[in-house]
This record gives sequence, structure tokens and C-alpha cells, in this order.
Amino acid sequence: MTLLSTDPHHTSVRSYDTLFIGGRWEKPSTDRRIEIISPTLEEVLGSVPEAGVEDIDKAVAAARHAFDHGPWPRMAPAERAGYLTRISEELTKRVPEMAATFTAELGAPSALSTAFNVWGTVAWNDAATLHERFAWEEERAWEGGSARVRNVPVGVVATIIPWNGPVAAASLKLAPPLAAGCTVVLKLAPEGPGSALLLAEAIEAAGLPEGVISIVPGGREVGDHLVRHPGIDRVAFTGSTDAGKKVMAACADRITRVGLELGGKSAGIILDDMPLDDALATIIGGGVGHSGQVCAAITRVLVSRDRLAEFEEKAASQLSAMTVGDPFDPATVLGPLAAERQRDRVEGYLRRGRDEGARVVTGGGRPAHLDRGWFIEPTLFSEVDNTMAIAREEIFGPVLVVIPFRDEDEAVAIANDSDYGLSGAVYSQDVDAAFRVAGRLRTGQVSINSTAQCVVQPFGGFKRSGLGREGGLEGFHEFFESQVILGP
Repeated sequence: MTLLSTDPHHTSVRSYDTLFIGGRWEKPSTDRRIEIISPTLEEVLGSVPEAGVEDIDKAVAAARHAFDHGPWPRMAPAERAGYLTRISEELTKRVPEMAATFTAELGAPSALSTAFNVWGTVAWNDAATLHERFAWEEERAWEGGSARVRNVPVGVVATIIPWNGPVAAASLKLAPPLAAGCTVVLKLAPEGPGSALLLAEAIEAAGLPEGVISIVPGGREVGDHLVRHPGIDRVAFTGSTDAGKKVMAACADRITRVGLELGGKSAGIILDDMPLDDALATIIGGGVGHSGQVCAAITRVLVSRDRLAEFEEKAASQLSAMTVGDPFDPATVLGPLAAERQRDRVEGYLRRGRDEGARVVTGGGRPAHLDRGWFIEPTLFSEVDNTMAIAREEIFGPVLVVIPFRDEDEAVAIANDSDYGLSGAVYSQDVDAAFRVAGRLRTGQVSINSTAQCVVQPFGGFKRSGLGREGGLEGFHEFFESQVILGP
């Protein structure tokens, strides 16, 4: 058996006794605790308070008062931008600790953890420039006189994020509404809250006015309470499609504005002129990176029938060579899944794929060399029909399926034959052809000859992958209402 590292980061993360409410660390309303369990060692690393409904009420009241009576929405946009820049600076100081915490509590390999947390600083820096690119007011003429069209902040925003990238997700959810002049209450998932509470420390150090931001960890009960709270003007949610449906239904009760960034089952199309070795250099990592726990992962790979056998051989070679194990080891490519229930879910899909008649080319189980931790081997299924569950449902694990196509039209049809439409990729040496195929895909973001994702351009999904966009001016618009003042 392989022994996992005894690095001290494995055995502890920073614990907290207070909640970050309205920019201050406050005593929680209950004595309930959330244990942070290492997915690598299956041991308790630390704990944080679990927010109760009274804490949510307190956070919303602080945000409501700050929006209705405080200086934040009344500041010049450039002044708010200065605070966002300071948050980025404070965040940068904490990236090493946040990355180590992320690795310890969620099992992401160290290099990936660092990248995820650096993306958070990028989001804050970009949001600090949005006011320079945005039309806050516009004068228009109409037959009755003049019209002043104003973009005004929507109000108090409730944001809920998943566990798979807390600081990056929190930054994308916090920075734009703050730049707009909104106040925000952020609910963290109970898994992996430690790194996001370090973000709270960075925000505290930046010195924002009281009440503008609250960051609290909690479960579904407090999340539902937050979404339904009468003091909330808009909800921004990232999570599964099933959870998003419930959030949307709750928002419908009060006609609350809502944005949803949900699941995906994204396809990567490799056209025949693209050497497989060149495509495999990125498409494999784009599917199983972070152990497949990424909503935009490219988990359906489409290749022509004539190259299916070659793809299977080369992809299996790469996947089987990946180092799976201790996420603190620089040689590790894949760490564990974030939770035991997540591993159980993935194993259920592995069984289901076999039962449906798909063939396991490589992987398909737990790594034999590891005696603990919630690990799954990187897995490739072939002989997959696009109607199978493993081709249609979001697995959120290191599982790829390869599906053959006859020609470009069939490839596009297979890619679009999905309930989801979040991401995608097209590989071709003919860039014009790649852009042509990309333009035919019913999905929110498509990469050419890579699986890159951009946090400062509009990101979001078609179909059941969500509503609205994050990033760029399109994402910024989500946090405003349009007001027209008619004059003589």
C-alpha cells in the first residue's frame, strides 16, 4: 500500500468559532459545528460554525440596512473599485494558505488549488474595471421630450456556491454585484468552507463599510431560508440542475430575480484533420481534471469512427499513466473526490455504464494502491450510445465517454443532443472550420483546440445549464435594474 504524506496540512486546517456577518466576526446563534473531513485521510481536520436561520436573518438585515441607508451604493463607482482592488491585494497575500487549505479539505492537487485561488484574484481585478466600461446613464430622445435611462443596483443579493472551487466561485459571485453597488450575503457549502473563510479575512482587511458582505457556511435549510427571505432582491446560485430547479421555484413565489449556473455534460469534437496527440494534450485534462468535479468538464469526447480505436488506445495510455494519490505530492495529477457520498455516486454510474452495455477501456474502480481516501481511477468508457445515462447525466467524477460520429453534421447533432449546454470544445487544424462547428453548438462557451475557461468573459449555459451569465459586462448587467426618468 502507498502511504500518504504526513505533511501537517493533511492533519489540520484553521478552525473558526465565529461567523462573518456584515463585515464583522459574530458569535453564531447555535452551537452546531461543521466538521471538515479530509477526503484523502478520512480524518477530521477542523471545524467551523454552522449558520442557523437566525444568523441568515442577521446577515440579511445587515445587508438590507447597508443598501438602504449605508454609503456603499451611494459611492462613486471608482471608489467602490478601489475597495475591490484592495480585496484582490489581500487575497493575493493569502493564496498559499488558501491553496493548502483547499487541497487539504477538498483533495485538489496543489498546482490546481493554486490556480483556482489565483482565478479569484483575477475576478476581483476585472470587476474593479467594470465601471470604466459600463454605461451607467444614457440620455435618449422620445416624442414627448427627453428620457434618462439609468442602471441602478438591484439591491441585496443572496449568493450560494458549491464546494468544488470555493474562493474562485465566491469571487465570481461577489465582485460584480459589489462593483454594481449591491450588498451581498454569501452562503458556503458545508464541504470545504475553510478556504472561503480565508477570503472573508481578506475582505475584512480591505475595510469595506459595515453590512456590505456576509459569508456564512451552512446546509440546505439555511440556503432555502436565504433564497426565500423577503429582504433579498436577487439570487445568484451555482450548483446542480436539480438544486437549481428548487431555487428557481422558491424565487418564483416572490418574483425574485435569479441567475443560475448549473450542470453540464459538455462535448469535445475532434475533427479528422486534428492529430489525436495534439487534441489529447488538453482534452483529457479538460475532462478528468480536479477528478472531474467541474461543471464545465468536457466529459463526452466525439471522434470519427475511423479513428475510434486509435483514440481508445492513446487515451487509455494517458489516463492509466496519471498519478492518483496524495494531493500534496507535486507528482499527483488526480486527488480524491471531495466526499464519500460523491465517490458512491460515481461508483453507481460506473456500474450503470457497464449494465447499459458500455465497455470500460481503462479504469472503472478504486485505485488498488490506496487503502484509504475517496479515490476513483480515471475511467474511459467506449461503445457508448448517446442515450445512455453515462452520456446524458452529469457524473461529477473522472469519467469520460467516447462516442463515434460519421461526419461533421452527426458530430454536431450528438453534441447538441443533451439536456445541458454549458461548455464545449472543437479541435481542428483549420481554425475557420473549428469556428464554424463551434457556432453550431448550443452551448454557452466553446474553446478552440483547448479546454480553456475564461472567468472575465460571459459564462453560463443554454437549456438546463442555467439562466443568465457570469463574467464580463454581460454578467455585470445581471445586478442592475433599468430605470427611465422622462423629462420635458
